[in-house]
Amino acid sequence: MSSSNERGFNTLSQFLHRLESEGELLRITPEVDPVLEAPHIAVRAMLEGKKALLFENVKGSKFPLAMNVLASDRRVEIALGVDPGSLGESLINLAEQLMPPKPRGAWNAGKPLASRLLSARVRRTSSEEPRLMFHNTDLSDLPILQTWPEDAGKFVTLPQVFTYDPVTKKRNIGMYRMQIFGPSETGMHWQIQKGGGFHYYQAEKMGVPLEVAVAVGTDPALLIATIAPLPESIDEAMFAGFLRGRATAMRKGSTISIDVPTNAEFILEGIVPPQERRLEGPFGDHFGHYSHEGMFPVFKVRAITHLKKPIFAATVVGKPPMEDKWLGDVNQLILGPLIRLMHPEVHDVWAYYEAGFHNLLGIRTKQRYAKEAMKAALAVISDGQLSLTKCAVVVSDNVNNRDFRSLLRAIRDNFDPHYDFMLLNNTAMDTLDFTSYTMNLGSKMILDATEKLPSTSSGGKYPERIQSQFYARTGIAPEDPKTLDFRIRESKVFEDVLLVVKVESESVGRTSSSDNPKTIGREVIERLIADENIEKLPKGIKIVTAVSEDVNLSSDLEVIWGIFTRFDAARDVIFTKSRLIGSGPVHEGVMGIDSTWKPGYPNPCVMTDEIIQRVDSRWKEFGF
Repeated sequence: MSSSNERGFNTLSQFLHRLESEGELLRITPEVDPVLEAPHIAVRAMLEGKKALLFENVKGSKFPLAMNVLASDRRVEIALGVDPGSLGESLINLAEQLMPPKPRGAWNAGKPLASRLLSARVRRTSSEEPRLMFHNTDLSDLPILQTWPEDAGKFVTLPQVFTYDPVTKKRNIGMYRMQIFGPSETGMHWQIQKGGGFHYYQAEKMGVPLEVAVAVGTDPALLIATIAPLPESIDEAMFAGFLRGRATAMRKGSTISIDVPTNAEFILEGIVPPQERRLEGPFGDHFGHYSHEGMFPVFKVRAITHLKKPIFAATVVGKPPMEDKWLGDVNQLILGPLIRLMHPEVHDVWAYYEAGFHNLLGIRTKQRYAKEAMKAALAVISDGQLSLTKCAVVVSDNVNNRDFRSLLRAIRDNFDPHYDFMLLNNTAMDTLDFTSYTMNLGSKMILDATEKLPSTSSGGKYPERIQSQFYARTGIAPEDPKTLDFRIRESKVFEDVLLVVKVESESVGRTSSSDNPKTIGREVIERLIADENIEKLPKGIKIVTAVSEDVNLSSDLEVIWGIFTRFDAARDVIFTKSRLIGSGPVHEGVMGIDSTWKPGYPNPCVMTDEIIQRVDSRWKEFGF
């Protein structure tokens, strides 16, 4: 592997060479199986804080496999050459100086970014390293993984999919898992709100196939840009140039008319024909559960090209934390501050990786008039991929919206569902969200936990708020929740506001949703928040949540995951009392959330005992 240049990296191989020189790469020489074994090694290594991995001997393939390449703060910083948080703040400082333009201020703010900004472009090149072509298009020659036992088969898990709008010719680069259907066919999992899917929609309307190039193994800047939640008008290849400090090199494909990245380790070239679908999935995904099977377009591979000594790249997604924690957070740190340009009243947004990013969003805002916080939340969750948010909690500008317990304290001090809860039903949701039982559709909710303006505040009289009688009664004679329902196995109170109860598994006493549409979790929640039982709850409780037995209440990470990935707001959120005023519901009392695993939900991602034992027995052999 050649050494990297001073500014950024041209190839994945260069970046791995740098990681090795920094003591951040472990070469694993014994043979490993790409079916479950290599993925489990990578997950365990990541959880234990080990180095990036280069599997040099993958069963069934002559190519090495890189994993966990960006699975640490240190490796992300090496990739960018700078702390991503400082890069984000520099961007917003420059943007603020440019609106309106202040030449001296813009120059001072922009000097650290000048080199990167000038590199935010694409340069055409014929070849920097010779690209070789497979003599066939047999994908089985590649070290492609099966990551979880119930996956439908092998999946390409780090594909960078290049498409061009058939009309405007604008480029999009996105990451969509690709199930291997055969030697030269894969699925193309274009979810809603994805640029590649929009391009395919246009091509299908025109009745023409969409040319597609899939890069596997690129420099880290292009990888980070690929998953960045950029506006449709911004080219990911140009954003990669900004991150890298050097323009992205592109060249015409070998068998297709579109441009492809010059320095990708592997490129799969082909088409996605119109009006062709195949059943794709299930697949263990980043919500920590298997996403359901569904009908998706088909990618037909026509050619495979690669560098002289290529390295394949892959990742594992599943129950957080996985490598996507770092991939998602780096983009939040860089792009998050830009939310202030579109919504000046919003100081910060933070999507929680513990909840699979889309399921919990903390919004920090200032409030200058009544309900401005709710208006800000509605605006934020209408933007791009943020529109897939399930639960948004809005807090005041003196609260750390990136800390879950700070969100809870704000709810404790400032939230009353009568005034501060909004449910949005029948909305577009993440394709991977299974809780509504209908793909791409569901519901979301907003909790306004901001400090409320006094009624005499300038800018308009704030509505008078009457203290809830239910909160006043809470805690008169607190009891152990177990005494209220024998099915409660364990309970824990968080920040004097959230009571989480672990209940017996749904399989106990019933076998399917048809036996009884009301789950055990729902029954327990209804009992705990009933009018006659509120005074038996610990003092100050405003939310009671039921979770399943696989959730560790001693881990904040698992509690966040266990709550927010397993409820549908419209179906599973209830209150002590709800009534209609006009056509809208008004809620009072304690909020209950049934976050238990329910019949009809896909299983959580769990590795087999056989693979766990095999990796345990070989752990020292791998060099750990």
